[in-house]
Amino acid sequence: MTGLAMQRRTGLQALLALTAGLVLPLPARAGGQIEEPLADSVRTALGAAIANRAPPVPEFSETEARLAYLRWLGAMSERLRKKKAEWPERRDFLQTVWYESKRAGLDTALVLGLIQVESNFRKFAVSSVGARGYMQVMPFWSRLIGDGDAGKLFHMQTNLRFGCVILRHYLDRERGDLFMALGRYNGSRGKSPYPNAVLAAQRAWQYRDERPQDAPAR
Repeated sequence: MTGLAMQRRTGLQALLALTAGLVLPLPARAGGQIEEPLADSVRTALGAAIANRAPPVPEFSETEARLAYLRWLGAMSERLRKKKAEWPERRDFLQTVWYESKRAGLDTALVLGLIQVESNFRKFAVSSVGARGYMQVMPFWSRLIGDGDAGKLFHMQTNLRFGCVILRHYLDRERGDLFMALGRYNGSRGKSPYPNAVLAAQRAWQYRDERPQDAPAR
């Protein structure tokens, strides 16, 4: 094969590779949580945290709290539109993220940033090590603290509940050190690329409720 033919072949291969990269979905980034022994008390507590179901719609005891939530929902819906075009899907996803993050005592923007890094908001994402769904939960968790059915990790609420409970567990184990907890979630404890990526993505989902200045405070 002549030198010119070789160059043309190499160039064609590069073009095909680039084109393939444009049409194939991005791989999930999860390094995968590492299975480790859990004390019976921890296993029981995590299992209980998974067990009960969320209300279909968040419930509020005060009108202003509900209005603040609706303002947040509207703002986040616009930001998520490119990832999820249909309003009902965006609404259900966002209200579930809101509920599960609040329930686990996590910052909602942090959870959204983690989902962006882990799966880029793809419900059926699967990583090279088998982590599944929005929050890239490893299948062994369904055996440790669930009913053992890893297929349920593709269910939206189940996946978000497992992910938030697991992150809360890691945050407690690391005594509130978010950097180390995020590394543990990804299976890269002590290394900076993953925590830095999540914290950077978190900033894109932060929200400040800007009510009209004459709105009464309650």
